[in-house]
Parts: sequence; structure tokens; C-alpha cells
Amino acid sequence: MTEEEHRDDAWSGMSTGWAIVSILIAGMITLGGIGFLADLLAGTDDVFLGIGIVLGGAAGIYTVYLKYGKEDSDEG
Repeated sequence: MTEEEHRDDAWSGMSTGWAIVSILIAGMITLGGIGFLADLLAGTDDVFLGIGIVLGGAAGIYTVYLKYGKEDSDEG
């Protein structure tokens, strides 16, 4: 095994953790921004912004599940 494949130090999962946090924040910012623009067009007070942030968080969680949490099973 190379050193890259087998790391037992405290930093081994740090990149995965930062990737997950980045995906969650990016989802909330993206859909929250779309909600903010919808509020500007509709003239409402932060209604779509809140909906966008919640939906962005849910979309981020689903994306993290698809990328990191879903286990491949070879059972038929």
C-alpha cells in the first residue's frame, strides 16, 4: 500500500468533510439566491428566500447522500 491509500492520521477524512460542507452551503446559497431574485420580482418580503434556503439544504443533503452515502451492493 502506498502512503496515499493508507493514512491513519487525524487528517484522513478532512477533505471529504470539507467537500460535504461545501456541497450543503452551495445548495443553500444557490437556491436561496434564486428565491431572493423571485422575491424581488414578486415584491414579497423574503418568502421565496426562506423556501429557497430550505429546498437548497434538502437538495444538498440529497446530493451528499448520492455521492458519499449510497453503498454499492452487488447482491442481485
